[in-house]
Amino acid sequence: MRTLENIREALPGYARDLQLNLGSVLTPAGAPGLTERQIWAVALAAAAASRNAAFTRELQALATAHLDAAHVNAAHAAAALMAMNNVYYRFLHLVEDAEYAKLPARLRMNVLGSPGIARADFELLSLAVSAINGCGSCVASHERQLRQHGLEREAVQSAVRIAATVHAVARVLEGTEAEGAAHTRAA
Repeated sequence: MRTLENIREALPGYARDLQLNLGSVLTPAGAPGLTERQIWAVALAAAAASRNAAFTRELQALATAHLDAAHVNAAHAAAALMAMNNVYYRFLHLVEDAEYAKLPARLRMNVLGSPGIARADFELLSLAVSAINGCGSCVASHERQLRQHGLEREAVQSAVRIAATVHAVARVLEGTEAEGAAHTRAA
């Protein structure tokens, strides 16, 4: 298992800003308004949403020092559910035909009613994944819910900063791993 420092060192020189940001956003000082548990749950949900399986496994191994099984499960559930919802609700937003919004979604979303963790924490995970997936209406909806749960803007911003950084790290690592495999095949 790689440590967080090993992951940071695996990033190429052009991603120095990501190295620095990853070292910062996963700390309480670098993620104002969030608890350590929220920080690592958001990071894991963001990693799962990044579609980099190797990085997700590594981050989950690190996150389990800070998370119980319910939060690990909720992070994966948020990534899975938002993968579906973000496509569907982005379609409703982009189609510019209000009649579609009147039709029932007919998509199961039971985990929303019983996520196994505090509802505000699940909303935080859903916001992070929705930001990665680029669904504006879902981002707006989850942000509103978080504010209604009493989270300050700084906490919401912290979650999105974690998601942005973790997602970027996952993408860069995937690219460098693919590059390495190509060089190995060529040799």
